[in-house]
Amino acid sequence: MSAREINASGIPLRPFYEEQAPPVRRTPPGEYPYTRGIRRDMYRGRHWTMRQYAGFATAAESNERYRYLLAQGAKGLSVAFDLPTQLGYDSDAPQSRGEVGKVGVAIDTIADVETLFDQIPLDRVTVSMTINAPASILLAFVLAVARRRGIPFEKLGGTVQNDVLKEYVARGTYIYPPGPSMRLVTDVMAYCAREVPNWNTISISGYHIREAGSTALQEIAFTLADGKAYLQAAQRAGLDVDTVAPRVSFFWNAHNDFFEEIAKFRAARTLWAEIVRTEFGSTNPKSQMLRFHTQTGGSTLTAQEPENNVVRVALQALAAVLGGTQSLHTNGQDEALGLPTAQSARVALRTQQIIAYESGVTDVADPLAGSYYVEALTDELIARARELIAEIDAMGGAVAAIERGWMQDQIGESAYRAQQAIERGTSVVVGVNTFNEAQNGVPIPAQRIDPAIEREQVARTRAFRECRDADRVNATLAEVRRTAEGSSNLMPAFVEAVDAGATLGELCDVLRAVFGTHVARERIA
Repeated sequence: MSAREINASGIPLRPFYEEQAPPVRRTPPGEYPYTRGIRRDMYRGRHWTMRQYAGFATAAESNERYRYLLAQGAKGLSVAFDLPTQLGYDSDAPQSRGEVGKVGVAIDTIADVETLFDQIPLDRVTVSMTINAPASILLAFVLAVARRRGIPFEKLGGTVQNDVLKEYVARGTYIYPPGPSMRLVTDVMAYCAREVPNWNTISISGYHIREAGSTALQEIAFTLADGKAYLQAAQRAGLDVDTVAPRVSFFWNAHNDFFEEIAKFRAARTLWAEIVRTEFGSTNPKSQMLRFHTQTGGSTLTAQEPENNVVRVALQALAAVLGGTQSLHTNGQDEALGLPTAQSARVALRTQQIIAYESGVTDVADPLAGSYYVEALTDELIARARELIAEIDAMGGAVAAIERGWMQDQIGESAYRAQQAIERGTSVVVGVNTFNEAQNGVPIPAQRIDPAIEREQVARTRAFRECRDADRVNATLAEVRRTAEGSSNLMPAFVEAVDAGATLGELCDVLRAVFGTHVARERIA
């Protein structure tokens, strides 16, 4: 197998790298444009947040997993929701049948959220929620639970993904058309700026763009273009950039091309700092710092010889740390087969802990600075991503590029080329298309969700509806509808409605009636 002459992002590779003329010069970590990291001492003062992504079946079972992970040394929670929750349906809706609790936890009511965070101190543990179209309602659930516990909102810390643009591009769990969806995003931004100041109001996701098949270069450009669209929407809503941008975070993928991934994180930081300062006129350094969570690459995991995934995850996690991540989730070795078992989740967490406490890579900030190869890759990715972003700007921005299907087509083409390379054998996947054995490794147990879970969740939701004050619920739903038909911020109405007992599906149905639903435009090749 000969060495590559060009990488997946189209960057030509030399046999070796040497110092360029003029020599590479970078400002220190903690200084604009933050290429080398957002803090001067990076992990010398504090490690990244070890935030394992988990959620399955019911709130009670997910709560047990969260408390297990915290006991094992995790420092934050990251909640996975099932497909009905992501699409704004209660568990007893016809559309939910067969999907309840399968790919995440089922959340219908405030009682579910109270159970989900039982014995978890919300004022001391940060919570990240991977939810998009109904993100504002899930945040309202958390706020209502905190209020019931007497926790001031300013004590809450966490993140709601709330990035609906990448749903139209890469995942498909959208509900409403882009216009109303962007209103929901900016409502969260404005409300949290006033009421929940330590909450990250959006986590702009390159992760799912990469999972859909993009290259690292496209992941940078498309994600930052989406970020620009959100800041532009905030400005149109009358919000100052330095009010909202400090609580904007990002979510990146970490794949197997070790040095390109490190350079990707450095390039993204540089470009975001430039965009926020020069295009949006920011004067606040915190607005210009690209803070991000990383998850190791789910699409790189293999069902064949799944024990090999432990090695892949370790390399990807190390790249994220050397690239300066603020938060990290490491995948379990069995996630190509199903949701991770407790044992594989523990090994994944231990991978982070070994990197943090045994490897020595946290002793200095940006230890690969000055590497001829890493610096050259960083510069190449910055230059090429600038060109891609300019191309998107010329179309009218990210929303326009998405509406015409351009981003989707670019990702699809990259995914096709990558699959062709695997099938031809020019891209090696160990244990799959080479170095593989007939038995495909040691069998490992996979987590399976008992079908009885769905019946129990449906019964719980129906019983909850029977016990609530129907008049109060109807009054709050009517207020949500009036607010949605007008222009006021929806968050206060959501908090009151969920506290009164309105379900997720009921609230999303009100918004469907007002906003309509999005149907992807059929494109003919």
